[in-house]
Amino acid sequence: MGSKTFEVNQFDEQVLKSEKPVLVDFWAEWCGPCRMIAPVVDQIATEYGEQLKVGKLDADQYPEVLQSYGIMGIPTLILFKGGKPVVRITGFQNKERITAQLKPHLS
Repeated sequence: MGSKTFEVNQFDEQVLKSEKPVLVDFWAEWCGPCRMIAPVVDQIATEYGEQLKVGKLDADQYPEVLQSYGIMGIPTLILFKGGKPVVRITGFQNKERITAQLKPHLS
């Protein structure tokens, strides 16, 4: 886990009540594509750290969170703004494709 990302372990407090937008990476240790996207997520956390927070949520530890957002596969990235999901990206994507979807929601 990169130094600019944090482990999501209090979803309501860390994500839903955040004043900054929060990009959550739903992942699991056993997931190959999750390991592939991890460095991309870390780069986004470093480059956009002033505009958003980036957290990683272990799908195996918090299946109820995945269920509540209808997440059927990982990796899934969801950008939360004002406590609501505004962007959902499923599967491996390169940094350019991810940031193109995030930028309209960042101030």
